[in-house]
Amino acid sequence: MLIFTLRRLNLLFFTLLILSIVSFSLSYFFPGDALVNLTGVANNDEKQLADLAQIYKMDQSIFHQYFAYIEQIFSGNFGVSMASGEPVSKELLRYLPATIELCLVSLFIAMIFGFPLGFVAAIFHKKTIDKAILSFAMLGYSIPVFWLALIFILIFSITLSWFPSSGQLNLLFEIESVTGFLFIDILLSDTPYKYQAFQDALMHIILPSITVAMAPMTIFIRLARTSMLEVLESNYIKAAKAKGLSQAHIILHHGIRNSLVSIVRQIGLHFANLVTMAMIAEVIFDWHGAGSWLIESIFQRDYTAIQGGLIALATFTFIINILADFIYVAINPLQRHKKHGS
Repeated sequence: MLIFTLRRLNLLFFTLLILSIVSFSLSYFFPGDALVNLTGVANNDEKQLADLAQIYKMDQSIFHQYFAYIEQIFSGNFGVSMASGEPVSKELLRYLPATIELCLVSLFIAMIFGFPLGFVAAIFHKKTIDKAILSFAMLGYSIPVFWLALIFILIFSITLSWFPSSGQLNLLFEIESVTGFLFIDILLSDTPYKYQAFQDALMHIILPSITVAMAPMTIFIRLARTSMLEVLESNYIKAAKAKGLSQAHIILHHGIRNSLVSIVRQIGLHFANLVTMAMIAEVIFDWHGAGSWLIESIFQRDYTAIQGGLIALATFTFIINILADFIYVAINPLQRHKKHGS
C-alpha cells in the first residue's frame, strides 16, 4: 500500500507540474504584457510595476520566472482579477465550494440511480427491461446538458412551480458564510429558520444536480451492466449455481460486490466530464460557482482569473481521481502490487 501511495503521489506531483507549466505559459500566449497577465495588476505606477517585476524575476531567464511564479502559487497568490480587482484566491474560495457541492450531489445521484439500473439490465439481459434501460441510457447520453436544463426549467419551474429555476437560496434567508459550503453554513448558523433554509437549499440544488448527473448516470448504467454480465459469466458464479444457491443470493452476495470493483475506478475517470457539465449548468441555473465564474472570466478576458480557475478545477478533479484509485485498491487488494501504474 505504501508503494501504491508513493506512485499516486508521484503521479500527482508530475500532473501538477505539467499543469503549472501550462498555466504559466498562458501568460505569454495571451495578448498583452506577460507580467500583467501573471499578476492581473495594470495601470500602476512605475515603482509598483518594478517591484512586481522583481518578485516575478522578469529580468531573468524563463526558468527563474517559472519558479518565481510557482513560489507565488504555493504562497496562495494567484494574482488579482482584472475584472473585479479582488485577489483570485479570494474569489476561488468564494465560488469553488458551490461547485464542489453541486458536483458531489450530482455524482451521488448518478451513482445511486445508475448502478442499480445497470445491474437490473444485466440480470434481465436481452429482455424487455434490459432494452428499455439501454434505450433510456442512450437517450439520456444524447441529450445536450443546456437543452435538458432548459426543459427542466420549463416543466418543473415555470409550468409546475415545483422547484426554483435559479440561484442557491431564497433571498429571505441570510446565511453567514463560514466554510463556503452552503449546506454546512446553514447548519452552523444561529438563525431560527435554518431548517427551512436547509430545505430551501435542497429545493434549489435538485434541478441543477439532476441535469449534471444525467450523462454520468447513463455511463454508469452501461458500465454496471457490462461489469455484472462479466461477473455472471465467471466460473465462481457457475460453481455457486451448481451448489444450488438461489439467483438472488448469488446476485446480492457475489454479483454486486464483484461488479462494483471494476466500476469504482471509472468514477474518477468520468468526474472530469461531470465538472465540465457542471460549468454549463451553473450558467443556466445562475449557480454562483467556480464554473460560471470561470466562463464569465473567459468572456471578460480576465486572464489571471482563467489561470487560477484552471489550476483550481484541474487540481480538484485530479484529487477526486486519486481518491477513486485509493477506494479501488481498498476493495481490490490485488491492484496494490502491480508493478506498473495504469
